[in-house]
Amino acid sequence: MPTYEYLCENCGYQFEEFQKITDPPLSKCPKCGGKVRRLISGGAGLIFKGSGFYITDYKKKRK
Repeated sequence: MPTYEYLCENCGYQFEEFQKITDPPLSKCPKCGGKVRRLISGGAGLIFKGSGFYITDYKKKRK
């Protein structure tokens, strides 16, 4: 699920929200109830987990 960033135009509160792509954008600030707008962000990119990622990890083994 994507993470969207929002900014309240009333109080300046900035927050993130996990939403489905098909969900409509939020319209109210969770702190003050003011109008929020969705910010454009760069996204998370790749996240590597594990012991390591090296060129040798994917080499074909010789018989």
